[in-house]
Amino acid sequence: MAAGTVICQIMTVVRGARFFGNCTIGACLAAVAPGALAQQPYPNHPIRLIVPLAPGGPSDLLARTMAQQLTGSLGQPVVVDNRTGAGGTIGTDIAAKAPGDGYTLLLIAASTYTINANLYPKLPFNARKDLTPVSILAVGPYMLTVHPSLPVKSLSQLIALAKARPNDLNYGSGGTGTGPQMTMELLKLKTGMSITHIPYKGTGPALTDHIAGHVQVALFNMIAALQVVQAGRLRALVVTGTKRSDKLPAVPTIGEAGISGFDEVSGHMIMVPGATPREIIARLHRELVKALHAPEVTARLASEGAEIIGNTPEEAAAIVNGDLDKWAEVIRRTGIRPD
Repeated sequence: MAAGTVICQIMTVVRGARFFGNCTIGACLAAVAPGALAQQPYPNHPIRLIVPLAPGGPSDLLARTMAQQLTGSLGQPVVVDNRTGAGGTIGTDIAAKAPGDGYTLLLIAASTYTINANLYPKLPFNARKDLTPVSILAVGPYMLTVHPSLPVKSLSQLIALAKARPNDLNYGSGGTGTGPQMTMELLKLKTGMSITHIPYKGTGPALTDHIAGHVQVALFNMIAALQVVQAGRLRALVVTGTKRSDKLPAVPTIGEAGISGFDEVSGHMIMVPGATPREIIARLHRELVKALHAPEVTARLASEGAEIIGNTPEEAAAIVNGDLDKWAEVIRRTGIRPD
C-alpha cells in the first residue's frame, strides 16, 4: 500500500475514533509512516557508485558508462563518487561501512581489491565479509612488452636472457601492489626469471620510461599500451588470458608461449556492503547484465580489448575468494610490501 494512502487512512481514523492516552496524529504518523515508506519498491532515491580511484582512468570511465545505463533502467540517478587514496582502500572502506540497502555500490578492479586485502596488514574492513560481489563486469588481458632495443622476440627468449643475466634486466609498473606488478611477480615465480622491479607513480610515467628505454620490460593493461605497440614503439611478446586479443591477433597467449595455467586478466567488478539483501543484489545483477549488453557499452569495451563477463554473484564471489588466497601466497613468497 502506498505511504500516502496509509497516512490518509490513519488521519480518517484519528478524526473519527476515540483514543485512549495521549496518542496524537503526529505520534501515530511517526509510528506508521516509516514502515509504509519502507515498502516502496527499490530503488526510490539516488544511488551512489563509489570509485576508489581518481577521475579519468579506466575504472572511472567504465563507472560513468555503467552509471548512465543504470540510471535509465533503475529509474533513479546513479551518481559516481570518486574517493581516492591509499591505493584504493579509502573508497573501499567507505563502501564497506555503508548501510546494506542497495544505495551504495563500489566499482573496483578485482585485482586491486584482492591484492590490497593481502598487501596492507591492517585494513579497516574485512575483505571476505564486509563487501560482496554483484558481478565481474568485464575482463581484459595484460600484455607483456619489451623495448625494441632488447634482443628478444618471444617469451622463451626473455626467460633465457633473464636467467643468463640475473637482475641485469628491469621492469616497470604503475606501482607496488598493482595488478600488473603482482602478475609479473607471479610470472617470475613460475619461470625463475630474475628481473628487478622499478615502481612508478602511475601507469603513465611507467609507460613513458618504457618507451624511452629506461626500463626494458613491462606488463600493462591492454588499453594502456595498445597504441604504442601497434605503432612499433614497443614489442609485445604475449598476452595473458586464454585467447588471443582481436586487437593484436599475431601476439600469442602466454599459454601458447609455454606457461600453462596462467590466465591472469584485468577485470572490474561491482560490489555492495555485505549486509545487502539478496533480492536487491539479484535486481542489481539483472540490471548490470542488461547494461553490459547495451550497444554503446559493448562497443566501448570492445574498443578497449575487453571481454564482457556479467557473471552471477556466486560465480564472482568464488573468483574473488580464490584470488584472495592466490595473492596471499604470492605476497608471502616474494615478501612484497607497500611503498
